[in-house]
Amino acid sequence: MSKEIESNQTEEVFDNELRPKRLSDYIGQSQIKEALTVFIKAAKIRNEPLEHILFYGPPGLGKTTLAFILANETESNIKITSGPAVERAGDLVSILTNLEDGDILFIDEIHRLNKVVEEVLYPAMEDYAVDLVIGKGPSAKTLRVDLPRFTLIGATTRVSLISSPMRDRFGIVQSMDFYNNDEIAEILKRASKILDVEADAISISEIAKRSRRTPRIANRLLKRVRDFATVYNQGIVNSDVIKESFDKLDIDETGLDATDRKYLKSLVNKFDGGPVGVETLCAATSIDKNTIEDVVEPYLLQIGFIKRTNKGRLATDRATGYIMSHK
Repeated sequence: MSKEIESNQTEEVFDNELRPKRLSDYIGQSQIKEALTVFIKAAKIRNEPLEHILFYGPPGLGKTTLAFILANETESNIKITSGPAVERAGDLVSILTNLEDGDILFIDEIHRLNKVVEEVLYPAMEDYAVDLVIGKGPSAKTLRVDLPRFTLIGATTRVSLISSPMRDRFGIVQSMDFYNNDEIAEILKRASKILDVEADAISISEIAKRSRRTPRIANRLLKRVRDFATVYNQGIVNSDVIKESFDKLDIDETGLDATDRKYLKSLVNKFDGGPVGVETLCAATSIDKNTIEDVVEPYLLQIGFIKRTNKGRLATDRATGYIMSHK
């Protein structure tokens, strides 16, 4: 086994270890946790599977983690796939017919299912059945195959791209929001214990400030800081290691990186703060549209650096002040 493959597998093991296994261990998203607790208890009392659930929000907020937690809380098996991976209707039928009663089917990036595949899900979600077409032409027949009672959990970063017929078939729809710094700090404290990282409260706070209010990014930054601490300070994280780490990673105290600053500088300096269309910003920055819309802009909107208007993107006074101070 090559060192690179071994390193990737070790990283994946750590990522899985960092995921909480129960709702009681899950930090943040308190309203969603409270609602899910009620839904789980009600389903158990009625001896029914959970209703189909849709989680939506920016990447890295814990949608996949919640799907695994729900499987643990309901003592169900979970089968995992993604929208791009299910290319043909037959692929989805094969997955559905191999489910067992009470199983959870988790589809990540569910907005990327193609229309033909999506339509297979309609009767599966409503009637626990799939319709198969046997043969071709005038002699073709439709055969309905019953499915076990299962729960579909969909996750998406682009809920607007999910068709209304699909969205309406989810009994539970939950919007996931960014975390606050205190919640991120608690997540980092938990992760530092699991990773055996010695970090004081000030260091944890500094990492939290740069995490873009996102658990996935917070855990990733903690692991990178751990690398610098291992090499330069016998594994101990302190203020010097924090400064060295983030200087090398080119992440400032706001959590913005080189891509974010490139976007803001273009908006403020080249286009006088806007309004400017996203396609023009793509051309000016050489950043693809999906990265701008799914990665860069959600956080900039949260911290009040930009506004989305009908005429295009606008930089706020806060963004202009930031750019002026980071020349």
